[in-house]
Amino acid sequence: MIEHYTRSYSVTRVDRNKTVTSSSFSIAREETLELLINGTKIASILSSPVNMKELAVGYVICEGIAGFEDHIKIHKNGNRINLEIANMDDTDMLYELRSSGYIGVSYKNNPAKIQSDVIFEPESIFASQKFLESNIYRLTKGTHLAALIDQDGKLITQAVDIGRHNAIDKVIGYSRLTGLDVSKLYLLSTGRQSEGMVLKASRSGVPLLVTKSAPFDSGIETAEKTGLCLVGFASEIEMFIFANPERINLESCNV
Repeated sequence: MIEHYTRSYSVTRVDRNKTVTSSSFSIAREETLELLINGTKIASILSSPVNMKELAVGYVICEGIAGFEDHIKIHKNGNRINLEIANMDDTDMLYELRSSGYIGVSYKNNPAKIQSDVIFEPESIFASQKFLESNIYRLTKGTHLAALIDQDGKLITQAVDIGRHNAIDKVIGYSRLTGLDVSKLYLLSTGRQSEGMVLKASRSGVPLLVTKSAPFDSGIETAEKTGLCLVGFASEIEMFIFANPERINLESCNV
């Protein structure tokens, strides 16, 4: 499986003592997914060439183009995927250049408001940090990871990708294709949390987003508006709740 994510290259190593040696390095692979909706191209996404169907489906959900309830038919031809989505009005889609480096679309009518009353235990969050470990990252130092965790701290699924946005899209796409109820799960991420990342999670319906990295001000403000609980700088010993702390059971803690 690792070979789908990496490619080995011969390298010349030079150290501070001016010693030159030959070695090899595993580098993360990158390919382009061409995504179409009802025959119209809407995105060219640079990603790890694994779980492309999940990426495509997760993308349209997390960008507010489609919902979990929409009927989606997938047609895949290599790295080109056409999604047939019923009752899709192309005039509602706005083309824009994303900061992640690809042309994408947003949807005019994509309100994101969390509909979940699930409360998560702090211990579940602390214990789940081990699921952010990745052999592919250890090899390449060039990938992100996202995971879905249940209330008991059990790993449901995880995805590795060169892009932090893509990793989230892939686990949400998996949940849609397998019929998971994400309103009872929370999302782990290795990436920084901007407005776009928080909107992805909020549009999917996940009530809690936990990252070991930093949130941005735009991410915090967006989480406050959508009702998403946003946790940053999480580790096995501490975490920092930046928005909507009521989604975590703090009554069992020493306040």
